[in-house]
Amino acid sequence: MDKALTHINKEGNPQMVDVSEKKISTRTAKASGKVIFPQEIFEQLSRDNFLGKKGSIMQTSIIAGIQAVKKTSDLIPLCHPLPVSKVDIDIIPGTNLLEIRCEVKCTSQTGVEMEALTGVSVAALTIYDMTKALSHDIQITDIKLDLKTGGKSDYEN
Repeated sequence: MDKALTHINKEGNPQMVDVSEKKISTRTAKASGKVIFPQEIFEQLSRDNFLGKKGSIMQTSIIAGIQAVKKTSDLIPLCHPLPVSKVDIDIIPGTNLLEIRCEVKCTSQTGVEMEALTGVSVAALTIYDMTKALSHDIQITDIKLDLKTGGKSDYEN
């Protein structure tokens, strides 16, 4: 089976995919990513319960990620605006890192993969913004789609 880019028309111009003939179904996507810190910075953040001068690093990042999910179509030009019905973002401390997991759900004609990935990305960027005063040796890594269900094809990584 040959695959083709769906956001490029026959003339090579960008296009928004026509989803009008697709069936409405419940769509779910899960994405994840990591923010990795130098050991001494992570230990300091842990001692301070991830509270900084700007407030709770985790809570602020969760709210930023949720806002980003709702604004995905404003940020990514060819994404459809979607009636998001659920956003759940978790931030889990690991060894010198914070792992971000985002689950998004909607009932629509197209999936929410980009919304889940955007939620993780903006939550990670918010963590970076809130901690960069301590170090610029902070890495945002491994942002990926973990699961999508409800469309023409399901995916699990």
